[in-house]
Amino acid sequence: MPLVNIMINQRAYTVACDDGEEEHLRELAKHVDAKARELLETVGQVGDTRLLLMAALLIADEYLDAKARLEARSRELSELSTAHSIVQSRVGGSEDSAVATLEAATKRLGDIAARLSDA
Repeated sequence: MPLVNIMINQRAYTVACDDGEEEHLRELAKHVDAKARELLETVGQVGDTRLLLMAALLIADEYLDAKARLEARSRELSELSTAHSIVQSRVGGSEDSAVATLEAATKRLGDIAARLSDA
């Protein structure tokens, strides 16, 4: 299991991860560090524990907001899919009706033509 050195709020941490996850872990650490630096600019130095807690809460808030937006888009997509299915079935029904009407008209024209040729 590889060990990765990361920096958050100018402090070094060594974290273990699965093989192949090293770069992903570094990206996550960069994100946490960026949030910590954002907080430092607004609230100042409040201690590592409190700073990391506040950063984690901000990241959790962003995550939950993104998750809610994704769920809303998923519901919209489901509604659009349902509406599409309804339209498709109506169009299919309209096509069937048009074909039946044309077939009936063709039959009547054939009957009229037969009567005219007999006359």
